[in-house]
Amino acid sequence: MLTPRLLLFHKQGTSARTRFLRFRDSLLAFAPLPEGASLRADEAAQGKVMLHPVPVLKTAEKKLGLPGGSLQVVPEFSATVDTPEGEVPVLLAGFTTIDPPFGAADSVGGRFVALTELRGLPATEMDLVRRAYTVILG
Repeated sequence: MLTPRLLLFHKQGTSARTRFLRFRDSLLAFAPLPEGASLRADEAAQGKVMLHPVPVLKTAEKKLGLPGGSLQVVPEFSATVDTPEGEVPVLLAGFTTIDPPFGAADSVGGRFVALTELRGLPATEMDLVRRAYTVILG
């Protein structure tokens, strides 16, 4: 298994405005997927060894300069991407702060964007966003 990726978002508590943290050429923290990546169809978790999200979240919080507990995994989301080098698990995590942590995004060369600002991303990432958005909206 290769390094897991995170799809990070912030959902405003009062308005439900949802924004994703976008890096230069990717939505995935902290490295884009390699060429030739493809999203697996929905898969049942029954009998599958699952990645524990806590170490991944702690690493992300540290890279973003945020205190512990600033990210919360969305357990209803599960995705695996097949790449030429092997499988890459993708986790969905939301920021727990009232407002998006814009300073943290700036510190890693990222910015928060709306769904309408995601043009130009690789098809696999767009498929991940579609799946994530469905889960976020419930």
